[in-house]
Amino acid sequence: MSLRQALFPATSRAFPGQRWSNILLRTLHLVGVEGQGAGALFGVPQEAWNGYLWLTLVSGGLLMAIALWSSAVWLCQARGVAILLKLALLALIPLWPAAAAALLIAAVVLSGLVAHAPSTTRYYSLCHRQAVDTRRGHGHGHRRPKAEATEVSRDST
Repeated sequence: MSLRQALFPATSRAFPGQRWSNILLRTLHLVGVEGQGAGALFGVPQEAWNGYLWLTLVSGGLLMAIALWSSAVWLCQARGVAILLKLALLALIPLWPAAAAALLIAAVVLSGLVAHAPSTTRYYSLCHRQAVDTRRGHGHGHRRPKAEATEVSRDST
């Protein structure tokens, strides 16, 4: 198996319990975002909510690792690029504490926009210049049929 095949399988890989792992990590992620949001928005000293920032970063990093393991095409898709931008925004918080609230709000807005965008937007690949969805066997570089564009489940976004 070539490196390209390992990184970009024709159909995304999955492991037993992946769905529940994603649910658990997303739940922890939301707790982290809420905790740091409360701290940042209500002027609580950063030391008091740093644990929530780390919970957000670690849970998000693990979610990213699962997405990358499934298929690295995720890095090219709008949903993956948005996650990298959110990670950059969150990483700026310890470096620029005065802007913590604005950075957090920007990350939440970006998250909401991408998470609720049509699948053709979320799965749009900047590398391929088309929507690419490896979950249904439309692997690396394959165009998704028009009929499926509205059928894509939000389960693995």
